[in-house]
Amino acid sequence: MRTVTISRQIGSVLVVSAYFIVLHVSVFYGTMLHAIACLLSIPFFIRTKAYDVVAMLSFMVIVSASKFIQLTQ
Repeated sequence: MRTVTISRQIGSVLVVSAYFIVLHVSVFYGTMLHAIACLLSIPFFIRTKAYDVVAMLSFMVIVSASKFIQLTQ
């Protein structure tokens, strides 16, 4: 398999894991994991020219980053 496909698969698993972590463990670590998961998935969707998904994931990274910044203050 190509590296971007493996990255997308890992990103998909991490999105679900991040949701669980946000709800049951820590919002701080969950948002950090969510942003990483989205960033891992973006190259696959750029390669497949699914730019609507790239835009959505980019927006989700920005939301996660803003929450992460809010939690660190």
